Amino acid sequence: MTSVALSKISKTYRSGEKAVLDSIDLDIAPGELFFLLGPSGCGKSTLLRIIAGLIKPSEGKIKFDNDDVTGLPTEKRHTAMVFQNYALWPHMTVLENVKFGLSIRGKNEKEAEKQASDSLSMVEMQDFARRKPSELSGGQQQRVALARAIAVRPKVLLLDEPLSNLDAKLRIAMRREIRRICKESGLTTVYVTHDQKEALAMADRMAVLHEGRLCQAGSPHEIYRRPNSVFVAGFIGEGNFIPAKIAETRDGSAVAETQLGAIAAGVPPSAKFAKGDPCTLLIRPESMLVSREKRENSFPAKIAGGVFLGEFTQWTFDAGERTIIVFEQNAPTRREGEEFFLCASPENIVALPQVF
Repeated sequence: MTSVALSKISKTYRSGEKAVLDSIDLDIAPGELFFLLGPSGCGKSTLLRIIAGLIKPSEGKIKFDNDDVTGLPTEKRHTAMVFQNYALWPHMTVLENVKFGLSIRGKNEKEAEKQASDSLSMVEMQDFARRKPSELSGGQQQRVALARAIAVRPKVLLLDEPLSNLDAKLRIAMRREIRRICKESGLTTVYVTHDQKEALAMADRMAVLHEGRLCQAGSPHEIYRRPNSVFVAGFIGEGNFIPAKIAETRDGSAVAETQLGAIAAGVPPSAKFAKGDPCTLLIRPESMLVSREKRENSFPAKIAGGVFLGEFTQWTFDAGERTIIVFEQNAPTRREGEEFFLCASPENIVALPQVF
């Protein structure tokens, strides 16, 4: 298993233009399934191609374990990449497609066939070895593309939005399969996506990029529960954002004054607040409790509407001049205009700087 270290990686295509990537530092552990996440144009695919050696960085270094690979061409980095469109040869059988990379690396026919067959077994496609890609479904083609990448036994596996062409149900099934395959093969994997749920469901750790900068890196739980900025909080999942001003600070927590009253909240380690500083409170919709009685850390609100979504009901509340969204499981019947109190425990509320 191989570690990947990115140090001060920057990329600018033309002098005077804004950098596509701006001094990215990242450490990816051996065997880790690591996600690069962000909106279109944030630089995540460029960073993946820099790791692969398809694009040269303007500045910075890339190390695989302790080896500096920054100047090495793609074929000498021992990486394998799976693209959105699978890039399978239509005139070759499934087995021939998987063997192709082994053959050009000098493997003899017997070795290449065994490694290709083993890889097809790992992705549960051994029974389709003699078929052509046109005879396979999208999910099956995705498995073949993975098998071809795994067969060459790369140091690092690179996946560029591999599920974007699949329907929603198949994407969910393939999330589990890709994670299983990566973990069983022990591969260090870097996976690019703009799909937040995909990253939350699959990643060991993830990095959120925005306009070429690294905003935050950490586990899915850390980034969802303790984002370090309004941008990260808004990009990863749903959130209620309430303008506030710090009234009191303690170790890792604060009390903030809002138009809805005083609210106690947690503070991310990167935020340094003083009394009177402006901030934004993040409250996730599923963290809120609907109550008939006033509770600690609560404020009054009135139901403006509700939508039943199967596993939960999404309520819209009016609270003063703000609209608050609440996700409630097994919700009882409630009527528009009914008044309640909405509350959340301080550990489920985060005080964020107003600007990243």
